[in-house]
Amino acid sequence: MNELWVCHLGLVDYREALSLQERIRAARQEDELPDVLLTLEHPPVYTRGRRSRPGELPMGEEWYLAQGIEIVETDRGGRVTYHGPGQLVGYPIVRVDDVVAYVRTLENALVAALAGEGVVGARSRPRDGHNYTGVWVEERKIASIGVHLSRGVSTHGFAVNVENDLQPFSWIVPCGLDGVTMTSLINETDRTPSLMKCFRRRAAYEVARALGRRQRLVSRARLETRVPVA
Repeated sequence: MNELWVCHLGLVDYREALSLQERIRAARQEDELPDVLLTLEHPPVYTRGRRSRPGELPMGEEWYLAQGIEIVETDRGGRVTYHGPGQLVGYPIVRVDDVVAYVRTLENALVAALAGEGVVGARSRPRDGHNYTGVWVEERKIASIGVHLSRGVSTHGFAVNVENDLQPFSWIVPCGLDGVTMTSLINETDRTPSLMKCFRRRAAYEVARALGRRQRLVSRARLETRVPVA
């Protein structure tokens, strides 16, 4: 079984994490690294995917910046979403043959991780005649997925609301779904905070298992010895 290197980064600026992903992807494309999963949290940021449209940030950029939330354009799939402290973000940088099957694999892994916490989730909830990517708890969305593929290697990935503030989602049209209700693990379980460490480990395990990889924990220092300096 091939390895999946799992690196827990903590709180990392979005652009810094994007640069690290790109460096790891280049190394993975040249087979200088095995598959890698970065798990982390971001300071408050809205990211706009390739399918984003005008009107998804209705307050205007200056208003969001005044709330302490930056806006970043990305090359991932999907539309606008929010990241903030208390949300688990995962960036699998892995070889992918079938992008649709890969997205379904990530959805299944997150459903399994949530089930381990007692939350029944479902992938790709039907809405208005379409199947929308992500993981849902009944009518409420708890996890989003958006990926990018370059020369057979993925970047970007998933975001699961664990114990983050959900208010910033109400200031946008999240994932292009007008009127959608966002939820979080802490809301669905009524548990006290400090869920992140346990759920982060569970999610990494389920992603590795779904990908058919053996998980190996590595430090950021170890990882960065194998990728070019930015």
